[in-house]
Amino acid sequence: MAKKNTYDAESISILEGLEAVRKRPGMYIGSVSTKGLNHLIYEMVDNSVDEHLAGFCTEIKVTLEADGSATVEDNGRGVPVDLHATGLPAARVVYTTLHAGGKFDDSAYKTSGGLHGVGSSVVNALSVYMDVEISRDGYVHHDRFERGKPVVELEDGLLPKIAKTRKTGTKVNFLPDDTIFEKTRFRAEEVKSRMHETAYLNPSLTIIFEDKRGAEKEHVVYHEPDGILGFIKDLNSKKETVHEPVYFKGEAEGIEVEAAFQYVNEFHENVMGFCNNIYNAEGGTHLTGFKTTFTTVMNQYARELGILKEKDANFTGADIRNGMTAIISIKHPDPRFEGQTKTKLDNPDAAKACSKVTGDEIVRYFDRNLENLKKVIGCAEKAAKIRKTEERAKTNLLTKQKYSFDSNGKLANCESRDASKCEIFIVEGDSAGGSAKTARDRMYQAILPIRGKILNVEKASIDKVLANAEIKTMINAFGCGFSEGYGNDFDITKLRYDKIIIMADADVDGAHISTLLLTLFYRFMKELIDEGHVYIAMPPLYKVMPKKGEEEYLYDDRALERYRKSHEGPFTLQRYKGLGEMDAEQLWETTINPETRILKRVEIEDARMASDVTEMLMGTEVPPRRAFIYENATEAELDI
Repeated sequence: MAKKNTYDAESISILEGLEAVRKRPGMYIGSVSTKGLNHLIYEMVDNSVDEHLAGFCTEIKVTLEADGSATVEDNGRGVPVDLHATGLPAARVVYTTLHAGGKFDDSAYKTSGGLHGVGSSVVNALSVYMDVEISRDGYVHHDRFERGKPVVELEDGLLPKIAKTRKTGTKVNFLPDDTIFEKTRFRAEEVKSRMHETAYLNPSLTIIFEDKRGAEKEHVVYHEPDGILGFIKDLNSKKETVHEPVYFKGEAEGIEVEAAFQYVNEFHENVMGFCNNIYNAEGGTHLTGFKTTFTTVMNQYARELGILKEKDANFTGADIRNGMTAIISIKHPDPRFEGQTKTKLDNPDAAKACSKVTGDEIVRYFDRNLENLKKVIGCAEKAAKIRKTEERAKTNLLTKQKYSFDSNGKLANCESRDASKCEIFIVEGDSAGGSAKTARDRMYQAILPIRGKILNVEKASIDKVLANAEIKTMINAFGCGFSEGYGNDFDITKLRYDKIIIMADADVDGAHISTLLLTLFYRFMKELIDEGHVYIAMPPLYKVMPKKGEEEYLYDDRALERYRKSHEGPFTLQRYKGLGEMDAEQLWETTINPETRILKRVEIEDARMASDVTEMLMGTEVPPRRAFIYENATEAELDI
């Protein structure tokens, strides 16, 4: 019988319980890449931090276990274990039911980061197993789940008690499901960065991190009694600062507002927002309130001091924030975020609260610190001069004839115009570019050769940036414009390629070129990175040709070492000095073919990591940049 092709009531399926999470994990944790994997730990830590905010938890321990699982343990009250209205123990409801938790009742938590009541159950659904030990009421209560389903028998309707204890708290051990995640190895550096960030936001909390996976066990204690003031000092520790950091706090609209800022002698801003300890990568209403009021007050001061004359236009917000590092952290009783991963705050009252507290406190500070006020306005003056120069440069660029997209001599474009299927390889050198043009799939793969190392945009004014032929070619090829940070001149909907792939040699020069390109994207096309469009190709470093057996490509020295240990008999070793040494067939097979290549997606996960990476990419020290590229290359994910 032919299958009916109708859309009616029978077509509507209902996913029961946690099936929905396993079917569409990206809706709940953002992605199934390493970023989503690490998010499982953050969800569990957020629950423990909520216990701290409620006044019951002083220590959280995060352990990356030798078997690949993770353990999060706190000394809070412990998840309730008594009978719930559903007839199940409350803890089992929390770990198996979406939108179940203590976050919906104001009496349990005044403010909460683990807001939607989905964190614990989502982690459970996406794990091979989850083992829970709750210390409460004098006993350790135990439960265990496998792929979200309970496997422990209840005793008189309650969780079994496996020991007596005087302690309280919750301990959860879980192993991510390798049938759902692309990789199941947690990335320690990013977890540590997030834990350190959380410690700064909670000065009376101690977070202990342990990594038991390597030959040398790692043990780090994060405790930051200076709070976000210490955070600012840490972020600016390698920079030339203009004044001592400023800290203030206050309350308005029933919302607690805490902020710190400091100016450094650099030409970009770093303003970060947190709500209930969650980093809001895309900002939101709290940042809008802070920025708007700060701009208004500083313009008023500039006019009072005679720095801005009557005929002068006001400084723009970007002028005034030029060189600013700032952290705005609010505690909101009922926050609304865009998306489950909480990247943008959406509450109008947060803008009002931040505006009120900022207005009151910065006036109080600058009235007493006139020298620092003049230094900050001096930064704005410098920025305004640069902006005017940049505007003239942009006008010159726009009035000159643009490169035609299809007739650009360097760009070998693809035939398809379906951006979701197309990709562009940025290749260094004419010889590698020639091989790549021959090797590619012409329907979906474009090749853009560039000559040598592009301009280091961090050390150049925008008129020099826009005068650089290689950069102009890239801007025109991508199709979405450019702007510093999230600006009006950049429109990601016009992006012509889903993947922008940096294809440089597997050596120090290649790493430097990759770094310069990442710096360009981070400063002028940041959304390309945030939206996951930027990749680094991983060309092989060696080809081994044994007398017996198949030839193999090896991508780094560690792979060669493993090959030497496991291979018996003689073999010939070819080391590739560059992509130009490969013929078209080899280049296709190793680096371009979507079925066999290895790509590294560039991701920057949290505020502290973003700051560190920016320092690495844009700073003057070369060795850390090389180390960054190589270190991230080892974390490459297969893109198939």
